[in-house]
Amino acid sequence: MKKILVCEDEAAIRDFVVINLRRAGYDVVEADCGEMALEKYEEQGGDFDVAILDIMMPGIDGLQVCKELRNKNSGIGIIMLSARTQEMDKVTGLMLGADDYITKPFSPSELTARVDSLYRRVSLSEQRSENNFKEELQSGIFTLNLRNRALMKNGKMIELTQVEFQIMEYFFSNPGVALDRTDILNHVWGEAYVGEEKIVDVNIRRLRMKVEDEPSNPKYIVTVWGLGYKWDTV
Repeated sequence: MKKILVCEDEAAIRDFVVINLRRAGYDVVEADCGEMALEKYEEQGGDFDVAILDIMMPGIDGLQVCKELRNKNSGIGIIMLSARTQEMDKVTGLMLGADDYITKPFSPSELTARVDSLYRRVSLSEQRSENNFKEELQSGIFTLNLRNRALMKNGKMIELTQVEFQIMEYFFSNPGVALDRTDILNHVWGEAYVGEEKIVDVNIRRLRMKVEDEPSNPKYIVTVWGLGYKWDTV
């Protein structure tokens, strides 16, 4: 069954999330603090497809849990829960490896739509691995392995999150093409995504830190002013 770790210290919100995800067919393991979330993760042997983490919690907060889970598992999908006033925390969460964030308050339909979308990406990656999917895409000094979701630069592996992998796959499939932010958003997050377009920019920043020799002076992931980005290895 599709398995999700939910970490939220406010009981009412946690119950709301858990009930709606179970109705949607997910196996949910809940935790009321960051410490418990990490314990549950280890107890279950890391056997989770998605984690939903509240940012603001006493003790170990959601950002630290996100960082630790990402270090343990590059393939798990991570969604942050945030209040409208936590703008910088949203960006920080994405930079630490989160795939998406949901702003409180949110509806059951938005919650399940976001989780379903992320789960599909995780599931597709797992299917490729299980089926020994070996296809690779080559672009200059870079190789993108579609089976193990790894990016190689001059033979050195760069680990990618689910979102980063999909962005890179889109770039590799459209070398030298200026891609509109909206096109990237629709391709990676889906046309039904109701979040903000700036999530694309944050993930591009994170990718540049991984692939560029000088992230502040990018030569591979190039900004196309007024439009979006293009992948350039020529």
